[in-house]
Amino acid sequence: MKKLRVYVDTSVVGGVFDNIFSKASIQFFKQAKAGRFQLVSSAIVTKEIEPAPKQIRDFFEQILPLIEMVPLTQEATELKNAYLSAKIVSKKYEDDALHVAIATANNCPVIVSWNFKHIVHFDKMSFYNAVNTLQGFEKIAIVSPSEVIQYD
Repeated sequence: MKKLRVYVDTSVVGGVFDNIFSKASIQFFKQAKAGRFQLVSSAIVTKEIEPAPKQIRDFFEQILPLIEMVPLTQEATELKNAYLSAKIVSKKYEDDALHVAIATANNCPVIVSWNFKHIVHFDKMSFYNAVNTLQGFEKIAIVSPSEVIQYD
C-alpha cells in the first residue's frame, strides 16, 4: 500500500509538547514511524524550529530521518503570492501561506497543522483550494492531526 504523503508544519512538531495537542500529535508521529504516512516538510519548518525550546528541537532531530524535505521552489513562491493577493492571509503571516503552497506544489494531498487561525480554518480552506484550482493545482485537504490518525 502506498503511503499517504502528508506535509507537516511546525505546529505539529511543537504539538507533541502541548497539553492540548500532545495526545494526537504523539499518535500521529507514532503512526508515521509505523509506516502509515510519508512525512513531508520544508526548510520553513527548520527555520521556525530554530528558536523553539530544546525539547522541540531535539524531537525534530529525532524524526528528521522520517521526513522527505522538499525545496522551496519558484512555483511554491508564486502560489504563496497568489494566496496573499487573494487576501487569504496578510503579508505578516506569509509563512503560513507558504506551508500550504509548498505542500500543494509538492503534490501532498494533505497538510496537517494545529494552526487554526491561518491554515486549518473553515473559511480559509475553501479559499486556498479556490486559488489552487485557478492556478492549475489539485485541491489539498487541510486538517489537524486528529483527523488523519487511526483510532483503536
